[in-house]
Amino acid sequence: MKKPIRILLIVLGALLCAALLGGACMLGANAYVKQSTKSQIISVEQAAELADVDCIIVLGCLVKADGTPSDMLEDRLLRGIALYSAGAAPKLLMSGDHGQEEYDEVNTMKDFAIAAGVPSEDVFMDHAGFSTYESIYRAKEIFGANKVLIVTQEYHLHRALYIAEALGMEAYGVDADLRSYAGQTKRDVREVLARIKDMGYALFKPQPTYLGDPISLSGSGDVTNDK
Repeated sequence: MKKPIRILLIVLGALLCAALLGGACMLGANAYVKQSTKSQIISVEQAAELADVDCIIVLGCLVKADGTPSDMLEDRLLRGIALYSAGAAPKLLMSGDHGQEEYDEVNTMKDFAIAAGVPSEDVFMDHAGFSTYESIYRAKEIFGANKVLIVTQEYHLHRALYIAEALGMEAYGVDADLRSYAGQTKRDVREVLARIKDMGYALFKPQPTYLGDPISLSGSGDVTNDK
């Protein structure tokens, strides 16, 4: 075998081994995040039996162009409201993206809760929850939440719980899978990469895009109103 061909095969073999090792590490990290948080996912009934929960964090996602919540967000809101109604926590914290005037997840979320009968003063908004990591970080550092219930779909819940635990919070999760959602396979694939990324964030704990003055959950959620 000619030397250039032998060198090429060695290089290709090394690249293949590196790719296989990298894939194994990714799958291992993904499995660890899921397995390490599995026991923290509980039912609405179990959540209602917890004591001294500071708030229910409802994580934001897509709001439609007409200002109404997407199916996934609507189900998160319905589950969060059900937990509030069951007495699981005295406050709701709606955390999502309101980085642009024309796109507003959190006011949509609060309006939905109020329309369902939740008092406005019991609904806080985090306008700078631009990512899962930032939502959880700000819940602790801005809103002073230490014991929380997190609401989102189960595929996303493992990562949120992992971040919360890494940040020193006592966190439980209740899934919001009330129906099937189009495009879930694509989200599942992306979530593997997101879990690995947030393992790094949880390790190094960078500050979020914005911090700010503390906001006490013992007061009125209307202090977070911007309308």
